Amino acid sequence: MTGWVAIVGLGPGRETLVTPEVRDVLAEATDVIGYIPYVDRVAPRDGLTLHPSDNRVELDRATHALSLAQQGARVAVVSSGDPGVFAMASAVFETLESAPQFADVEITVHPGITAMLAAAATAGAPLGHDFCAINLSDNLKPWDMVEHRLRMAARADFAMAFYNPRSKTRPHQFTRALEVLLEECGPDRLITFARAVSTSDEELKTLTLGDATSEMADMRTVVLVGNSATRRVGKYIYTPRSAS
Repeated sequence: MTGWVAIVGLGPGRETLVTPEVRDVLAEATDVIGYIPYVDRVAPRDGLTLHPSDNRVELDRATHALSLAQQGARVAVVSSGDPGVFAMASAVFETLESAPQFADVEITVHPGITAMLAAAATAGAPLGHDFCAINLSDNLKPWDMVEHRLRMAARADFAMAFYNPRSKTRPHQFTRALEVLLEECGPDRLITFARAVSTSDEELKTLTLGDATSEMADMRTVVLVGNSATRRVGKYIYTPRSAS
C-alpha cells in the first residue's frame, strides 16, 4: 500500500512556533528525512526512523523520501521555516518531474513560519508594504544573477529580506551585496540583522546601510532592508502600507 510524503516547515526555531498541523503530521510519520540540524529538532519515538543527511543533497533526499513512501512509509520531509521558501518542497517536485515512477505517491506541503517573517515580527513591521526575498547564496545560481536581482529589487523600492547572506566560504559576496545596496539605496536606508530569531541565541540589530559591515551577518542571520519609507517609531521599525 502506497504511503505518503508530507513536506513540513518546522518554523524559525522556537517550538511554540511549530504549527499544530505540522505536529500532527510528525505524530503520524514513520520516517523523517532532512538536513541534520532540522532532523535533530524532531523527538525520537517508537515507530519513527530518523534519516539525517548532510547539506547540498536535496535531490537525493527527495528521492529517498519518495522511494520510502512508495514502499508504504509515511514520510515527513522537514525544513526549517517554511518548506516552500528556499527549502525542500521545490526539491521534491523537481525530483517528481524527472522521475515519473513516483507519480502515484501522495504529496502534501504543510507551511511553517519563515525566518524572514519571524525576524520582521521581532523588529516591528519592516515588511509592511511590498517586499521580496532573495537567497544570496550562489550554490544553485550564478552570483551575477544574485547581484542583478538585488539591484533591480532595490531600484523597484521593495523592502527586502535576504537569506544565507554570508558563509565562511564566500564572505566577500555579502560585502559586494552591501556595496550594491549603498549604490542603489544610499547610506541612510535602514537595515536589520536578525540572528537566530526565536531561539536563546537571538540577536537583533538595526542601523543604517552606511554603518553596516559584512561581519554583522552569518548563515544564521536573516537580513532585512527597508524601502525608502521605512522608519523607526520608538524601538520598532516599520514600513507604512501607503505608497511612498
